[in-house]
Amino acid sequence: MKKFKIGISSCLLGEKVRYDGGHKLNTVIKDALGEKHIDCIPVCPEVECGLGVPRKLMQLEGNPDSPRLIIISTREDMTKCMMNWTQKRVNQLEKENICGFIFKSNSPSCGRRMVKIFNEKHMHSQKGVGIFARIFMEHFPLLPVEDDKSLYDPTLREIFFEQILAFTKSCQK
Repeated sequence: MKKFKIGISSCLLGEKVRYDGGHKLNTVIKDALGEKHIDCIPVCPEVECGLGVPRKLMQLEGNPDSPRLIIISTREDMTKCMMNWTQKRVNQLEKENICGFIFKSNSPSCGRRMVKIFNEKHMHSQKGVGIFARIFMEHFPLLPVEDDKSLYDPTLREIFFEQILAFTKSCQK
């Protein structure tokens, strides 16, 4: 049986790429993916665009439709760096022929929904989408995507994998 390629936030696979040097290994996802039928293509936007591990905390600020990625302690704006890297990375992922993506929830880069966006008073007033996730989903509008928290639900997990199978079959025609 042919293996499917799935993009996934690196931290969910146990890679120590988070701001604090840790990971967010998700055993439910890892077990569900299995090694027989899925090839994981790990992606960590922060590390891959050069921010390193460990790194200072960042958050999204401003307009939910076009938020800025700000390092909290220094107020440095990392938006342009992240957007430039993301444009290149989605083009690379297109060549990988991935058939789905699993994002890390609540991440200012990878959150696919409900990511806190802070206002000028440093209060989160809006919910939005992480910078990488937004550009990725715009670039691949038909590709099945989900986040780690949603995949704890067995029904949503099954639906996601059914969408991947359907997507793969439609691409083979």
